[in-house]
Amino acid sequence: MLSLDDLRLTQDGFTLSMSGEVARGGRVALLGASGSGKSTLLWVIAGFFWPDEGRILWEGREITRAPVADRPVSILFQDGNLFPHLSVFDNVALGLRPDLRLSEADRARVDESLGRVGLSGHGARRPGVLSGGQQARVALARMLLRDRPLALLDEPFAALDPGLKREMLALVDDLARDRGLTLVMACHDLRDAERLCDRLWVLDNGAKVLDVAMAGLREDPPVALGAWI
Repeated sequence: MLSLDDLRLTQDGFTLSMSGEVARGGRVALLGASGSGKSTLLWVIAGFFWPDEGRILWEGREITRAPVADRPVSILFQDGNLFPHLSVFDNVALGLRPDLRLSEADRARVDESLGRVGLSGHGARRPGVLSGGQQARVALARMLLRDRPLALLDEPFAALDPGLKREMLALVDDLARDRGLTLVMACHDLRDAERLCDRLWVLDNGAKVLDVAMAGLREDPPVALGAWI
C-alpha cells in the first residue's frame, strides 16, 4: 500500500497539501486543471521533491526522503524523456543499467521488454524516426524494465491522437495486470481515467477535493466532479 500522510510542500507560492492511500495493485487517476498539483504530487512520490511536512510510506516502510533510485517507483513522463542520440535499445537499457554496461542476460531482458510493447526489431533505430505511438512504447518498455511495483504516469500519452491514446492505455492496462502494478496517473480527461483506473482523486489548488471509486461514477456524479463529466 502507498500511504500519503499529511504531506505538505510549498514551492514558488504554490502549496500541495495531501493525504490518501492507494492499495497494492490499485489504480488511482489524478484529475484536475493545469496547476492543480497533479505533477507535483507525482514528483513528491517519486522523490524529486521532498515534502516540508508529512510522510510517504510504501507497505509500511517510510520513503519520504529516500533517494530516487531506492524507491519502488518508475515514472513515465509527458514527453517520454527519450535521448535522441541513443538507439531505441539503449534508451530502454538505461532503465536497467544507466552506464549501459550490459551482460548478455541484460541484453536479453531489453529485447524481451521491447517485445512486450510490440517493438521487436526496432532496437537499432533512433527515436526521431519513430511515430509518436512508437516513442511512447519505447518509454513504456524502459519503465517495465525497471521492474518497480509502483508506476507513476504523468500524462504520458497526452500528445497522441485519441485512437493511439486508447491503444496505449489498453497496453498499459494489460501490462499492469500481468505485473500486478500499482498505478497513479495524472490526466486531464475523465475518459482516460475510466479506461485504466479504478479510483479517482480530483485535485484543485494543491488539495484533494474528491476521492471516489470509478465504478458507477457517471450514473451518480458527485457535485465536485462538475465540468469533468
